[in-house]
Amino acid sequence: MSLEKNEAVIRGLYEAYNKHDVALLDNFLAPDYVHHAQKLQGLESVKQYEAMIYRGFPDLHDTIVDIIAEGDKVWVRVKVTGTHKNEYRGLSPTGKKVIVTYVGIHRIVNGKVVERWSVYDMMDFYKQLGLIEYTEEGKKLFPENVE
Repeated sequence: MSLEKNEAVIRGLYEAYNKHDVALLDNFLAPDYVHHAQKLQGLESVKQYEAMIYRGFPDLHDTIVDIIAEGDKVWVRVKVTGTHKNEYRGLSPTGKKVIVTYVGIHRIVNGKVVERWSVYDMMDFYKQLGLIEYTEEGKKLFPENVE
């Protein structure tokens, strides 16, 4: 496939994510899809995972900030926003809004994503939810509001 078509697949995938309809993922992910960072294998496990996230963060929204296509891979930098309104991984709702940025690499074969690798700043995510707090030394090392 062309780089433009690969990029279009990824843009379509993120549009599907934003609709919170896991059935739409069939259009973009291969049945044997592997999400390496989340340790998910198979389309059904991904659908369960995404549904769990949508329940916890019903206003979750992904925005592609950067996208680069090369060969059979598409890289994205994504800004995710959402409000923790329902239980998420056993955590009672905090009502807190979160903003998470991650980088994902998607490998595409025959118009479907077959693999994804991602890097998330989970420490910042948990900090935003109020689960962790930096020590005074940590605050010096990791200043707030640096983009």
